[in-house]
Amino acid sequence: MSDFNTAATKPTQAKRPFQIDPRYLSSGLITLILILGQVYVGFLHDLSQPLTAIGIALIVELTLGRLLLGVWVNPASAYITGISCGILLRSLFMWPYAIAAALSIMSKNVLRFKGRHIWNPSNFGLCVVLFTAPEAVASLSEQWGNDLWAMGIIWVLGSLVLIRAKRFHVAFTYAASFIAFSLIRAWITGNPFLSEVAPITGPMYQLMTFFMITDPATSVSSRNGRILVAFLIALTEMILRLLEVVNAPLFALFLIGPAAMVVDLYVGRGRR
Repeated sequence: MSDFNTAATKPTQAKRPFQIDPRYLSSGLITLILILGQVYVGFLHDLSQPLTAIGIALIVELTLGRLLLGVWVNPASAYITGISCGILLRSLFMWPYAIAAALSIMSKNVLRFKGRHIWNPSNFGLCVVLFTAPEAVASLSEQWGNDLWAMGIIWVLGSLVLIRAKRFHVAFTYAASFIAFSLIRAWITGNPFLSEVAPITGPMYQLMTFFMITDPATSVSSRNGRILVAFLIALTEMILRLLEVVNAPLFALFLIGPAAMVVDLYVGRGRR
């Protein structure tokens, strides 16, 4: 908000002739993941489920923006949050999708520290629902199978989006760390390396990599700090996997991301 308040006192800067908001690029990418996943994997059991999550996320975002800020906020981030919940949840019921989407958006306005929300919204909503209602809700677990070209398209386009957003180093660190820890898990468990590394080819990890751990609003302020956080998320995930914790990647981000944000905000305050 400070950028808007001080805009009148800053020198006018020339705008680029054509510039796309990164949120729209991210919205297009996650929609592509949904389309390819449905065509080649068929991971949507009912189209009404992601539509419910998207609709609730948009309604809650627009309502809270109007009530708390007095403006109609850009709904692009709410769309990303809603579709993430719609893709990653699995349930025979409709209510988990609605609750996860609503909790995700509300967390941005309620769970704040020094003026910042510290949980990635969709990660928060998903983890709360998965933890509190495991008998009714599960997470997406499908991989792309033999259609690796579909995964390749998403990784290429996703990398281009992250390069533009200056967050590619986060995704690269996380992916490289996951592969390295897969070797360690294979050595500890005796499982084949390919079975340990295979999950990174799935839609869940693509959403984790491109939209959650790289989220600018819930990332620490320094480049080296973001690299360290990505490594710690992968390390925590490995530990949780060895402990046979279901939904280890989501819970790893849930634990490490906010803690890193709190530390970063304290350190930043001390420097100022």
